[in-house]
Amino acid sequence: MTQSDEILTYNLFINPKDLQDLRSDIWCDDPVRGVLNFNKKKYDIDIVYRGAHTRKLKKKSYHINFYKPKFFMGSKELHLNAEFRDPSIMRNKLSLDFFSDIGVLSPKSQHVFVNINGKQEGVYLQLESVDERFLQKRSCPEGTIFYAVDGDANFSLVSDLDKEVKKSLSLGYELKYGSNEAMGYLENFIYKVNTLSHDDFEKEIDTFLNVPNYLKWLAGVVFTQNYDGFVHNYALYRNNQTGQFEVIPWDYDGTWGRDVNGKIMESNYVRIEGFNTLTARLLAKPVYRMQYRDLVKSILNNKFTVENMQPKIEKLHHQLRPFVLKDPYKKEDINQFDMEPEFILQFINKRRSYIYDRLDKLL
Repeated sequence: MTQSDEILTYNLFINPKDLQDLRSDIWCDDPVRGVLNFNKKKYDIDIVYRGAHTRKLKKKSYHINFYKPKFFMGSKELHLNAEFRDPSIMRNKLSLDFFSDIGVLSPKSQHVFVNINGKQEGVYLQLESVDERFLQKRSCPEGTIFYAVDGDANFSLVSDLDKEVKKSLSLGYELKYGSNEAMGYLENFIYKVNTLSHDDFEKEIDTFLNVPNYLKWLAGVVFTQNYDGFVHNYALYRNNQTGQFEVIPWDYDGTWGRDVNGKIMESNYVRIEGFNTLTARLLAKPVYRMQYRDLVKSILNNKFTVENMQPKIEKLHHQLRPFVLKDPYKKEDINQFDMEPEFILQFINKRRSYIYDRLDKLL
C-alpha cells in the first residue's frame, strides 16, 4: 500500500442479493464476492465485515481480499476501518504514524472515501495488513507473525479474561503468517517470561525479545494512552535471523484522550509504567528501567509535543473535512469533528505534564 496525502475514492460493487446476505448476519465471517473499481481498473474481491463489537454499529468496517488481480497497491488484502466512534476519525492514523516516528515497526494507513453500489458509505481508514508483504516492503528478515486477538495475549500464565491459569500459552494469539510449529517458539517465550529467575531474566531475555523495540512500543502505548494496548491490539513478529520477538501496534482508535467508545479518558488514566507481566519484569531491572526513562524523556522533548503534532493534526483535519461533510454517518457531527484538533492538543499538554511529573518513578 502506498502512502498518499490525497483522499482516494473507492467504488465498490456487490450483487444486491450478496449484499443482503452480508447484512443479514453481521457475525458471519464468510465473505461475499464483489468488485472494486479504482483508477479505471477493476479488481475482483472478497469482502466481509471486520471487528468485534464494532459490527453492531451503524457504519460497518470491512476486510477485503483481492483475487484477480491478486494485489492492490502492493497488498493482497485491505482493512477498511469505519472509525465510527472516534469523532475526529484520525486517532488511529495519528497513533500508528506516531509509533513509526519513534522507531517502531508500524502499519501504514491512509483515509479513503468509500461508495458501495453507488451509495456513499463515507470516510474510512485503510490499514496495511501485517503479513509477509509488510515484512518484504521494509526489507525485514523472514519471520513469523502472530495477531494478539484478545486479552489472553497478556504475556502471562494467567488469563486476563477469566483470571484462570491458561490451558495453553498460545491462547489469545492467531497465527497470521508462518508455520504452525512456530507456535512452539511463542509458547516457550511466554513460559520463559514468567518462569526465569530474577537474575536469569536479565541474562536471557535478549535471547527471546528485542528489548529496545519493546521499550519503544511500551512508550508509544503509554503516550497515546491506549489502555487496551498492553494485552492486545498488537502483532508479534519473530525475526528468524535473531530469534527475537518484536511488537507491532494495531487498531489504535481509542487514544489521544478518548476511549474505544469515544468517551473522554482523563490524561492520568494510564500510568507511566504501563501494564502486563512482561513490562513489569523488564522495569523491575534497573538497566531496563533507566533505558525506558531515557527514552520517555527523549520522546517528551522531541516527539510528543504540541509543536510536533499540531501541524500533522491540522493538516489531516483540513484534508478530511470536505469528505466528512459527505459521510452519511458523520456529517451531522461536523461541529464535534471541528473541535477535536483542539481537544487532542489539550490532551497532549495534559499528558505531557502527567508523564513529566512521574519520571522519578522510573529512577
